[in-house]
Amino acid sequence: MARLLLMEGNVAEKRKLAASLGVRSSSEIYAIAIRAHFPDLELDVLNAADNDWQMPHDRSWSDYDGLVITGSSLHAYDTEFAVTNQIALVGEAGNAGLPIFGSCWGLQIAVMAAGGMVAYNPRGREVGFARKILTNDAGADHPMFRGKGPVFDAPCIHYDEVIRLPQSATLLASNNHSLVQAAVVPLGNSEVWAVQYHPEFDVEQLAQLYTLYADDMVTQGFFESRDALQRYVASLKGLAASPNDVGLAWQLGVDEDITDDRRRRLEIINWIETRVLS
Repeated sequence: MARLLLMEGNVAEKRKLAASLGVRSSSEIYAIAIRAHFPDLELDVLNAADNDWQMPHDRSWSDYDGLVITGSSLHAYDTEFAVTNQIALVGEAGNAGLPIFGSCWGLQIAVMAAGGMVAYNPRGREVGFARKILTNDAGADHPMFRGKGPVFDAPCIHYDEVIRLPQSATLLASNNHSLVQAAVVPLGNSEVWAVQYHPEFDVEQLAQLYTLYADDMVTQGFFESRDALQRYVASLKGLAASPNDVGLAWQLGVDEDITDDRRRRLEIINWIETRVLS
């Protein structure tokens, strides 16, 4: 059976903090999303942000059928090892010809590896749900969006955005917050299918992230108080437990783009079916 390598974007300290708060790591939530639709796929995790990183089980790129790059709290324009090592490894995977999929951080470091630019978004953080993502003509025809509507919402959390795509890249989707919400980025002997949002996230993960970043959510004005945040998180947890609850979905301003697992994860499903298993 095919084997995928999940490149965890966060450093060990961040993963430890998340675990202490009951928040799943980026690679854990990706594994859950993939196994829900492809239970027979073999999955390994590479902690590429760690100084003592190593390939799982002494495997090499040729042992894998694809690379998935998770989200991260790092900044792609920083020069610390945790960042530069991941950019270099993505370049190696591209040179090795591996199909690559990335979300959020995955898009950003693929763009950096291919010669583009990432910067802090002056609009601030896009968090919770990326609203009204619109595919352009190239996106409407691209297999990554097969079965997806022309306009959709998606889970998200990011400060940074792509401000310049590499010349060889193709823009696929945008919204009012970030011009680059999806793109194809040629890299070495392969290409990266990548999105700025998080199709791997479920509603429970969003609730967990609000807990992880609770201080930021209040100080940045997303919520007037901790109590207000907790009420919102309770609604998210309620929807996670009962995704068919029309009232909760209405109150949160979401529909099947978010509540239907397959529809929400279609970009990942389409990449695996088209680039890994075909």
